[in-house]
Amino acid sequence: MPVQLTTIQGEQLLQSGEKPWQVYPRPQLQRDSYVNLNGTWQLTAEGETYEIQVPFCPESLLSGVQKHFSEGTTLEYRRKFLLPEGFNKGRVLLHIGAADQKAKIYVNQVLLGTHIGGYDAFTVDITPALQEENELVILCTDDLRDQSQPYGKQVLPKKRGGMWYTPVSGIWQTVWLESVPESYIESLRIDNRGYTVEITVTPALTGIVTVPGLGVFPLKDGKTLIETDKPHLWSPEDPYLYYFTVETAQDRIRSYFAIRSLEIIDNRLCLNGKPYFFHGLLDQGYWPDGLFTPATPECYADDILAMKQLGFNMLRKHIKIEPEEFYYQCDRLGMVVFQDMVNNADYAFFRDTALPTIGLQRLPDKRLHRDRKTRREFLRQAESAVRQLQNHPCICYWTIFNEAWGQFDSDRVYEIFKKLDDTRFIDSTSGWFRRKKTDVDSRHVYFKPIRLKETDKPLVLSEFGGYSYKPEGHVFNTESTYGYGKYSNQEDFAAAVVKLYEEQVIPAKEKGLCAAVYTQVSDIEDETNGILTYDRKVCKLKAELMLPIAEKLTK
Repeated sequence: MPVQLTTIQGEQLLQSGEKPWQVYPRPQLQRDSYVNLNGTWQLTAEGETYEIQVPFCPESLLSGVQKHFSEGTTLEYRRKFLLPEGFNKGRVLLHIGAADQKAKIYVNQVLLGTHIGGYDAFTVDITPALQEENELVILCTDDLRDQSQPYGKQVLPKKRGGMWYTPVSGIWQTVWLESVPESYIESLRIDNRGYTVEITVTPALTGIVTVPGLGVFPLKDGKTLIETDKPHLWSPEDPYLYYFTVETAQDRIRSYFAIRSLEIIDNRLCLNGKPYFFHGLLDQGYWPDGLFTPATPECYADDILAMKQLGFNMLRKHIKIEPEEFYYQCDRLGMVVFQDMVNNADYAFFRDTALPTIGLQRLPDKRLHRDRKTRREFLRQAESAVRQLQNHPCICYWTIFNEAWGQFDSDRVYEIFKKLDDTRFIDSTSGWFRRKKTDVDSRHVYFKPIRLKETDKPLVLSEFGGYSYKPEGHVFNTESTYGYGKYSNQEDFAAAVVKLYEEQVIPAKEKGLCAAVYTQVSDIEDETNGILTYDRKVCKLKAELMLPIAEKLTK
């Protein structure tokens, strides 16, 4: 039987009974107007009523429910709220960070909005239905049998194990209110091109943009261009952020940007005009007590700093979109993010893993995953992910398809992504089934030596390693082990990791390797190939072993 593990932050939250996740949830478009609706809600499902702690999914320990309901079950979230005196400035907006998969929003029994997509934020104007006292009802429906919807590493409970994890349903990010004037900034786009920054607001309002230290810039027809002769460049070693305000006739928001450039020069990935080795880790974003959602926002910073202390400068966020707080911490602390899209469609072990692992790594993909709804939903939700996250300077790289999972017509999809964002590197096919259009040559290597040959594109070792070591008392499944090489003690595990880098990864840099992604940041349920244990209480590697490796890779 699995063992229930908890993080230190999760234990403290359970003991304190405090309302969870009170941090402002949208760090790049902030207003003073803010009411957080996290905390105790009423949840009704399958004829039973529970108290649930939002924003934790019902499957998690921290939710207070710890149950997965039958596929297709409607989860009815219900709570009442009052608006603070003087809060309403004209319009009141309800924001939901994420709810898996389909949601309907009612205020005072009036249906005000619907949303499909389990990983992106959405907003509903609830002004027309407001009363003095209000009842909010959110109906969520999740069905993993519908593979047209992106679902990541979730799987039906009876199939959980190995690389497949406990499923998540319902609300799993912050629910909150803000009030805005009738004419307000609905969205903000920050384009970092070379050493200039273009800021665009929608709708195309007029006003001013104030950047302390740089000056005041006019906002005309919703646009302004920020230029400086002496830019303070952002990098993992110096993550400098410029904070700024946008003021229009009726509205005022706070935000930030960074100045950094991304280029390919002489077949090398470059940051700020110089070759830069992206020394990274696979990061899947799961927690033993909160599943998709850590106990506190500070957990993100703890993970990032733990990896920086070992010399890593990049995380590959694997098949999951996080709350914006995660990306803000990467922006602030200096951690590059290689961001995956969330897969949908079917996964076939023989086609997608077995054959490529033994060498069949080229396959035409125009006729793969031909279902129109599945293709349409992938593109729609991938576009939503790019638009939601593109302002974060930490994100330097988009991964479209991973290991052929849901892959289709990748050359065409690459062009779609380039139109969405031509300022970052794009990895069309991470691992294998490579086609023509991609910015990098992306390889996964497990179970065999890393032997890479220089090609006409920058080489990225986008997954490797995955060695397993299970510290006693910090293991979810004590009866089985999942990893790509098993070690019974910490010394042997650490020695094997160091040897892998010294003998295979560092020499590959001389052959054109530009980035490497070790599997992985933490253990996850049956997977015990993390550097941190699943409960984040043990780090299996020491800085004195890993920092010399980082120096050799990044110097």
